[in-house]
Amino acid sequence: MSFSRKTLLVPVAMVVALTLTPMLAACGGNPIQNVIKGATGGQLDVGGTTLPADFPSDVPLVSGEIVSAGAFGSLDEGKVWNVAIRLSDASAISDIAAQLIEAGFKNIGENFSAKEGSANIFTKEPYSLLVIIAKDDKAGFIANYSVTYTKPSS
Repeated sequence: MSFSRKTLLVPVAMVVALTLTPMLAACGGNPIQNVIKGATGGQLDVGGTTLPADFPSDVPLVSGEIVSAGAFGSLDEGKVWNVAIRLSDASAISDIAAQLIEAGFKNIGENFSAKEGSANIFTKEPYSLLVIIAKDDKAGFIANYSVTYTKPSS
């Protein structure tokens, strides 16, 4: 497969995976995971409702039901994990921030808070983390963790 074709397929596969994962997870499985892994060279893990095995233990997660999870990339080049967790309400951002700060993360982003959601950016080498809480009409409040790992320079 040529570099340009693979470069195009990776973002397309990610969009498809992130769009379909919550729907497919509700059906008890993800039948397109092998197709997506083939298109991305095996660097995409559409974990469904299971935390990826290599999710960084340095990143504490709020308690709740995982409604979707996945990962893209490799630890050799850089990796992104995405985990969505069902919450009881939007006020959990203060608990999430406290957990992350206690784990050594620094809150560097504006806390955009509203009655129905919020967003915060955290960093701790070698990770950057975006936590968004939003209200979904069907699922209720969801905390979405997007964790980016950048390989430290040698």
